[in-house]
Amino acid sequence: MWSWMMLGLESNRVIGLRLAKLMRGGKAAQREAQRMVSEKVLAAAKAGTSLMAGASGDKIVAQYRRKVAANAKRLSRKQTRKRKTR
Repeated sequence: MWSWMMLGLESNRVIGLRLAKLMRGGKAAQREAQRMVSEKVLAAAKAGTSLMAGASGDKIVAQYRRKVAANAKRLSRKQTRKRKTR
């Protein structure tokens, strides 16, 4: 039960980070929106496959938590802009 609650809390943080990025707009926001949708489709497919293979609910939640943790790490990094040289 603890891992399920933690998934909810961790996911909430990622949602906040993603919303902030999407509100800034631009190409980065567009890439993030596309990435978000494709990740969700792939994660659902992987969860379904795992479930059909006999994985427990806790195993599936652990898969989601690993992905959520990776997204939180990526989204919370300070972005440095590359400057164009003339």
